[in-house]
Amino acid sequence: MPGDRPLETARTVAGTLPEFPYLPELPGRGPGADMIGRTAALLVEIPAEVTPRGWRIAERPGRDARRARSHLSVDLDVIEEVLDGYEGPLKLQAAGPWTLAATLEQPHSMNPALADPGLVADLAASLAEGLAAHAAEVAKRLPGATLAVQIDEPALTAVADGAIPTASGYGRLRAPDEEFLRARLGQVVKAVSRWYPIVHCCSNDYPFGIIRGLGVRALSLDMSKLRTQDFDELAAEAEAGLGLLLGYPERAGSTPKQAADSVAEVWRRMSQPRARCAEQVVITPACGLAGSTPAQARDTLKFVREAARILPEVMGD
Repeated sequence: MPGDRPLETARTVAGTLPEFPYLPELPGRGPGADMIGRTAALLVEIPAEVTPRGWRIAERPGRDARRARSHLSVDLDVIEEVLDGYEGPLKLQAAGPWTLAATLEQPHSMNPALADPGLVADLAASLAEGLAAHAAEVAKRLPGATLAVQIDEPALTAVADGAIPTASGYGRLRAPDEEFLRARLGQVVKAVSRWYPIVHCCSNDYPFGIIRGLGVRALSLDMSKLRTQDFDELAAEAEAGLGLLLGYPERAGSTPKQAADSVAEVWRRMSQPRARCAEQVVITPACGLAGSTPAQARDTLKFVREAARILPEVMGD
């Protein structure tokens, strides 16, 4: 979300999406409030620090780690206040192990942690423990909420394709073995399996094969990037009962009815029973809203909620 005011943003989210609020991220506050820094604050016994190039694994906790934890602590206090007494689904999110490994630099090196399989395994274990503790803390503060834990993996496809550059930029890091990819992501999914794990990836080639069978309860993706061959994969997940968080890329002049029609077309192409669409689908923005103004972000949330309200009628349900 845009801006640097946690209380105001949490009130916007709760007021605009009363059936499905989420814990906002406000990267406009600076390092430690961004996706990577915020997730680094969850890591257990792996401190991180800011460099001119981004985040790096550090030898010991420092002010950057303290600032990241402070931002998160403030956000938790705010969401507890704003959603006091709330009962219903609540979404949390954190970067996944592969996006973290592709982004965090190794200590004493500019190469990503991804270049060291042992370090990747340590990161995944640390994240699994830390994310589970984070979700448990939110559940304790808001006992009426049903938590959905979104694991953001925007880099997963690039990692699997061997497309992550080396520090020099002249080479590419070797793609990990697929079983290793699945095992590390699965470790994090399993750690939050008592709640409702979601995997989000906004690449042009959604990694269905890597994610399948890991215990994920829902997939989150940009539906404008679905290719013809993806619909069979998506249909298989829908038939298995997984939820689908379908991102609609709102454009100037587009209407909630057009968004609902787009979701209906995706569902039609999957040849799924019409009545199940509104039960399994959440309409979302296509990507994060941090680049918007606060007013634009609020309008986008209203847009997708209205599209969701229209969806059952569009499906004839």
